[in-house]
Amino acid sequence: MILSVLILYIALNLVIGLKISKKSLNNTNFINSYFIGERSMGGLVLAMTLVATFISASSFIGGPGIAYSKGLSWVFLSMIQVPTAFIILAVLGKKFAIIARRTNSVTITDFIKHRYDSPLAIIILSLWIIIFSIAQMMAQFVGGAVLFQSVTGLPYIVGLIIFGFVVILYTSIGGFKAVVVTDTIQGIVMVIGSIIFLTTIISKGGGIENIVVKLNEVNPGWNTPDAGGEAPKAFIMSFWILVGIATIGLPQTAVRAMGFKDTKSLHNAMIYGTVVLGAIMLIMHISGVFAPAVLEPNEFQTTDYVVPTIVLKYLNPIVGGLFIAAPIAAVMSTVSSLLIMTSAAIVNDLYLNFSKTSKENITEKFLSKFSVLTTFSIGLIVFLLTITPPDLIVWINLFAMGGMECAFLSSIIFGLYWKRANSTGVILSSTLSPIIYILMKQYNISFYGLDAIVPSIIISIILFVVGSFLGKKTNEEKLKVFF
Repeated sequence: MILSVLILYIALNLVIGLKISKKSLNNTNFINSYFIGERSMGGLVLAMTLVATFISASSFIGGPGIAYSKGLSWVFLSMIQVPTAFIILAVLGKKFAIIARRTNSVTITDFIKHRYDSPLAIIILSLWIIIFSIAQMMAQFVGGAVLFQSVTGLPYIVGLIIFGFVVILYTSIGGFKAVVVTDTIQGIVMVIGSIIFLTTIISKGGGIENIVVKLNEVNPGWNTPDAGGEAPKAFIMSFWILVGIATIGLPQTAVRAMGFKDTKSLHNAMIYGTVVLGAIMLIMHISGVFAPAVLEPNEFQTTDYVVPTIVLKYLNPIVGGLFIAAPIAAVMSTVSSLLIMTSAAIVNDLYLNFSKTSKENITEKFLSKFSVLTTFSIGLIVFLLTITPPDLIVWINLFAMGGMECAFLSSIIFGLYWKRANSTGVILSSTLSPIIYILMKQYNISFYGLDAIVPSIIISIILFVVGSFLGKKTNEEKLKVFF
């Protein structure tokens, strides 16, 4: 029964994606349609696609799993994500949209190209997009397949094939519009699914009062801000930067600020996005905190299996299928956004900018086929890399997020708001800071207990500022487009 519900839900997404693809593939301006959806998003769609892109398998599976063991401290950490949709659209929204239309930019790297006029910066940032997006997509593929495996009893590889095939197919064919329309469906499903999950735990736990009594017995430090010393202040501050302020530098969310229809849509999205994101994050992580009252540690393999185990143990099969559709929705929306962004980096940012064939000789028909093939190929590569799954998907996802933020945050913010910013700053910052971040993570280097993201972002800013003062000033005529 659960499998039937899931198959129907996934089939619905595929049908919608294929239907939208007819318009995308026949559009006279294919690149604008396929990679940015003709900048036609309304407020609700913009809010939902931003939320669905930001929320991933780690939010529905990994995060609640960690909250199971760490208690309320993980809720405090997760709630820093609540204002992210508001922050991203407030800081980037209006100015980004205006500049994107002036320069006809359809990707973040397009913006970088027009702002800094540096082929080397385009290559560096496009490569980082490809590397870190593949890492993030791996975490999502594993999350989706693990859900199928744990809930349906089917082998991991079967779940990987079913969900992977659909999300790769509808993204490859439908492009950006298919992604944002299906994201809106995913956002609605995620809200409903999270409410069902929490109410089930409270009901089976005998009410909140009984749950609290049980938690005091099995997890004494559950209600402390630092999880009894397991989540120190330095770690909390690091996490606030990683999933809070620095998310402005995530190209898969920042590009949404290029694609809305008008100012009213932007303002509505800021409100809708904040409310929906806050509801989902709070409900799912509180569910993880309450879960020890209804689930023993010996009932699951790792914390990634906490949520699926509760679904199997307590939910009616039909309701369980609808709930599991929620994290599957989160996985599909995140994968589709990363997939279309990675494809854009290859087709739009690398091929169109550096191809020896003149743009006049590149037909819309060729671009259409090349884009679809590129998107499908990237998805296939990620599928092959996840046949043998790594553990703890939440940490893989957060690592890739951090790397992307180190590469893009300074380039985006300074490019929008600082006239002195130039290509030297971009090249220094985007080349060295992600490498420093990776090395610090690899060798577990820490300063005063802070996660690698904090010193890496600081170094990124310093490198950008120093490079911009050392480099040549940007031409005044070019600056008039941006200021």
